[in-house]
Amino acid sequence: MTAALPPAEPLVGRFIRLTPFEAADVADLAVALRRPEVFAGGYGGGPAGMPADDAGFERFALGYYASAPDAMAWTVRLRGGQHDGRVVGATKFGDIDLPNESAHIGWTGYDPRVWGSGVNVEAKLLLLGAAFDHGFGRVKLQADNLNARSRAAILRLGATFEGLARRDKRRADGTWRSSAVYSILVDEWPAVRDGLEARLAARGDAPVELREAEPIG
Repeated sequence: MTAALPPAEPLVGRFIRLTPFEAADVADLAVALRRPEVFAGGYGGGPAGMPADDAGFERFALGYYASAPDAMAWTVRLRGGQHDGRVVGATKFGDIDLPNESAHIGWTGYDPRVWGSGVNVEAKLLLLGAAFDHGFGRVKLQADNLNARSRAAILRLGATFEGLARRDKRRADGTWRSSAVYSILVDEWPAVRDGLEARLAARGDAPVELREAEPIG
């Protein structure tokens, strides 16, 4: 076994910082994520899983991103510009299996105002780099089979489609989802890393700015 947990310290990129998740982040995460369009794609179990209020979101987030021996959660913050430090999402390095050198990057949600901005690309670059730099050999990513947007985004990262895990997880509305499973192997990482870095370089050096969005209902 060569895999080891990355240290629980910030991962700093050009446009974002990933900081270890803390309970103090929840209020800002509610502003970013308690939105119908975030849950629509399957986040938190799908639309029926969206908490009705901030107190409900706090209960949800503290469970979703709870510390565990096989999981590390991160809060996503913008870096630079007028919104420096702004919380725009969360993600998790979970299902960590050190003997088998494997893990899963998921549980990810972003403020819709930063969709398509490069935030997800750099978050994956930072997390995949941390995984492979610490001896992991396989990182899994997955999405609800019905979520075409997330599935396309995973493929654009350079991941390989492995197949469907049928009737894999129960959605918040009680229906069952099949999960589309993808992976990146350590031998593939240099090419994947180059592709992600090229995508970030193409967007230029301007900090990520929040686009206008409808207020939370």
